[in-house]
Amino acid sequence: MTFFEKPPRYHTLLLTLWEERSQDLAKAAVWRFRLEIPRSGERRGFATLEELMAFLEEPDTWWKQEEKAPNPKFGLATKKLS
Repeated sequence: MTFFEKPPRYHTLLLTLWEERSQDLAKAAVWRFRLEIPRSGERRGFATLEELMAFLEEPDTWWKQEEKAPNPKFGLATKKLS
């Protein structure tokens, strides 16, 4: 099978971001980030946008784990990845 005969790969990630405010009004609010891989249930938090981007840009982290995770829509048990 050639490269163009294979269906394209895709991954589904759920990104949640929220603002954290300090009670000290002199301190600026910061944004926090969390990624969830719905297929596996794995969640990972990030304190900065740079940490999130570094994680996404590393090819051997999330997408290979997501490919190995069982798919719950087919009735298979799910397990959290470490």
